[in-house]
Amino acid sequence: MLKTLEDVSATKKRLKIEIPAETIEAEIKKGLVDVQKKSKLPGFRPGKAPMPMIEKKFGKNVEADVLEKIIPEFYMKAVKEADIKPVSGPVVEESFDFERNTNLSMTVTVDVMPKVENLQYEGIAVKEIPVEVADEEVDSVLSNLAEEKATYEAADDAAQTGDLVTIDYTIEGDGTARSGEGAHWDSAAKDVVLKVGSGPYPKEFFDSLIGRKKEDEFEVEAAFPEDLQSPFAGKKPKFRIKLKDIKRRNVVALDDEFAKDLGHETLARLRDKVKENIIKVKGREADRAKQKEILDRLLESHAVDAPESMLDAEIKGVLSEIRGSGKDTRTDEEIISELRPHAEKSVKASILLQLIGEKEGITVQEVDVKEEIVGIAQRFYITPENVIKYYVAKDGSLEGLRSTVFERKVLNFLLGKAKIEKESKQGE
Repeated sequence: MLKTLEDVSATKKRLKIEIPAETIEAEIKKGLVDVQKKSKLPGFRPGKAPMPMIEKKFGKNVEADVLEKIIPEFYMKAVKEADIKPVSGPVVEESFDFERNTNLSMTVTVDVMPKVENLQYEGIAVKEIPVEVADEEVDSVLSNLAEEKATYEAADDAAQTGDLVTIDYTIEGDGTARSGEGAHWDSAAKDVVLKVGSGPYPKEFFDSLIGRKKEDEFEVEAAFPEDLQSPFAGKKPKFRIKLKDIKRRNVVALDDEFAKDLGHETLARLRDKVKENIIKVKGREADRAKQKEILDRLLESHAVDAPESMLDAEIKGVLSEIRGSGKDTRTDEEIISELRPHAEKSVKASILLQLIGEKEGITVQEVDVKEEIVGIAQRFYITPENVIKYYVAKDGSLEGLRSTVFERKVLNFLLGKAKIEKESKQGE
C-alpha cells in the first residue's frame, strides 16, 4: 500500500510503499505447498515430503518468486492510489533486506505524465491554405509518366546527346610526364555502353561521339580532371574508338492510346485523374501545415513540463538515426546540445496530444494499425510483414507505430474543431 507520496518535480514522484508481512507470508506458504505437491525427494512418496524439509531446500527460491510477483502488484496499487500516470519504469532508491514476518518497505521514484491545467483546444484559429493546381503541374506529371514508359530503340542516324552508344576503344598513353619520364601505357575495352553526355568522361570525349554513325572509327584526346571519379583522372589519354551501336530514347506520345495503357478512356480523363491526385497530395500537405500551426498554438498557450525519461528517449532515438547515417562527424555532446530544444518541443507536443486524446476518448483499434501497415507497405513497395519486422526491430513492438496512428487521429480531431480563417481577397 502507499504510505507517502512526494513531489520531486512536476514530472517526478517519490513513492514509499509498504507490503504487509502477513500478505507476503501467505503467498510464501502457498508457494511452498505447491512445491511440496510436485516434489519428489528420496525416501518419500511424491508430494509427501515434510514441510520443514521442503522449506529448507526450496524456501529461498519460493521467497524470490513471491517477491518478484508481489512487488509489481503493490507498486501498481500504489500508483492507482497516488492517481499518477507513470511514463517510465520505477527506480528503487535504496536496497532492502527481506526478512520473513516483517513488513517490506521500499522507496521508488518514477517519471509521470504532467497535469495540464485548463486544457483548451477547440476553436483554435488557423489560416486556410488554398489548394490549387496549375496546368503546368499536370503536364509535368504526364511527362514523367511518359518518360517512365519510354524505351531505347535502334537509331540509324548520327549519335546525339542522350543516346546510348556501344563502343570499343584502345588507349595510347596519357600525354603527361611522371618524374621526368614519359608515362606510357596501353589499354583496351570492348562493348562499353554509355550515355552520351552523362558519366565520368570530359566534354571533349562526348563531343567526339556526337555526329558519328555506326561503324565510324576515330580518335580523340581528352583531358580528365583530377577530381573526376575515373581511372583516367588527371590524365590525357588518346582514345581510338569504334562506334558499334546507337540507341535512342523513344518517349511515347501523350494521346488517348497512352491514357488507355494507364487504364483511362481518354487523355482528358487521365488529366482529370492526375489533377485529382495532385489536389489530394496538396490537401494532405495543407492539413499537416495547419495541424502544425495548431500544435504551435497549443504549446504557446499551455505550460507543459517534459519528463526526463521521455526527453532522454526522444534524444536517444534521433541520435541513433543520425549515427546510423554515418554522415555526421560531430561528437554526441554537440549533437545532443542541438537536438535538445527540438526534442523537448516534440515531447511536450506528444504529451498534449495524449491528454487531449484521452479526454476525448480517442483510441486506436487493430484495424487502424493494419491499415497503417498496409499504407506504408504500398508507399515503399515492400510487404506488410517487412513493415512489421522493421518496427519490431526498431522499437521492440508495434507501440511506436500505434502511437503514430493515435497522434494522427488526435490531430485530425483538432483540425476538425479548429476555426479556419480564409484570407480575404483584395477589394473584398
